[in-house]
Amino acid sequence: MAERYDLIVENGMFLLPWGEAEARIGVRGGRVVTLDARGEAERTIDAGGLHVLPGLIDPHVHFRDSGVAELPDVETLETGTRGAVLGGITAIFDMPNTRTPATDAASIAAKRESVAGRAWCDVGLYVGATKQNAEQLGGLEAEPGVCAIKVFAGSSTGNLLVEDDASIERVMRSGRRRIAFHSEDEFRLQERRKLFSLGQPYSKHAEWRDPECAALGTRRIMALARKTGRPAHILHVSTAEELDYLRDFRDVASVEVLVNHLTQVAPDAYDRLGAYAVMNPPIREARHAEAAWRAIADGLVDTIGSDHAPHPRSAKEKPWPETAAGLTGVQTLAPVMLDQVHRGRLSLARLVDLMASGPARIYGAVGKGRIAAGYDADFTIVDLKQRRVIEQAWLASPCGWSPFVGEWVTGWPVMTVVRGLVAMREDEILGAPAGRPLTFRN
Repeated sequence: MAERYDLIVENGMFLLPWGEAEARIGVRGGRVVTLDARGEAERTIDAGGLHVLPGLIDPHVHFRDSGVAELPDVETLETGTRGAVLGGITAIFDMPNTRTPATDAASIAAKRESVAGRAWCDVGLYVGATKQNAEQLGGLEAEPGVCAIKVFAGSSTGNLLVEDDASIERVMRSGRRRIAFHSEDEFRLQERRKLFSLGQPYSKHAEWRDPECAALGTRRIMALARKTGRPAHILHVSTAEELDYLRDFRDVASVEVLVNHLTQVAPDAYDRLGAYAVMNPPIREARHAEAAWRAIADGLVDTIGSDHAPHPRSAKEKPWPETAAGLTGVQTLAPVMLDQVHRGRLSLARLVDLMASGPARIYGAVGKGRIAAGYDADFTIVDLKQRRVIEQAWLASPCGWSPFVGEWVTGWPVMTVVRGLVAMREDEILGAPAGRPLTFRN
């Protein structure tokens, strides 16, 4: 008797763990059961002429939602995940620096319980480290749905800051999973702040938060990682100096770079975008972007994220340095990176490594990151030949802006499948929000 499946995906070119191959994927109960389906299914996706990638993951977003939509005109879990699936993203990892920060079991539970019926894709949650909760972090990182501890060693949006070595060491000695770091050096940031005044050009942001701010922060964290034996994931690495330094710390370090630091450079970004180029760490000169591309080619970089961080226009357009730092990006991450594949900056297989298997591996996401039997049936189906312009009307975020609006890209996500359910097809959201909290290995 022929096998029956809930879903069959066929006729496309599939990015399997061992490379591009033809397959006929059989899905049952939201999981892949075979790569060689011989039977029939209730639903069939004909991916002829398309590439089927494992579901892409954005491991670095700020959706401004603590379980209650605190900034509904800026972003919510519903709008943020809607943008994610429109952009081909099947899972996101949400940062803890909301108005009610995710720093204890109750606040984590509130965020986790809010996922059902609101999220269009699957969701992982960071727990925020503070000087007050350092000794409890070992238990908090094991809470359901938690992807990692997040340490803000340099100040950014919100009031989570653990800046001194003694406090960072306390955090690193509590628990055992990999810790994610914003690694700018707070003491240098505060000292250099005195050199600048209100109303100077937005390009001064990169002078204030200079390469040494980031490199010094990363050197300090690597010393503590070696001292404690605790692995550290350095987020949004933005300097050539950090990338060169981190090559000698692969026993305790993993590396994230952002799409902005790969594709936007100073001074051009500040000349074109003004306040809409201001982020932390800042967009830097071309030599740093070229170093990031070399690190991708060398295998040093483990993950790519968007650091999606929306703000209202009124906050973005304040004079520097009062302008809110942070850029939107979850919806544009895949199109912009697919365009880099088209340009020859990386292969499609390397993109999958950085945006699917890499985040799953670094954070221990169970059932994510590859097309293989037993894994979740998450697929990002892309048309590598489709050329489009990123339009404001396409954006789901209520804040209503993106630094990539008006840019032409070649390569576009045409379907997003989350655990066997089609969440997006040809720019149309389908069904109802079916996202769930992810499971992580402890």
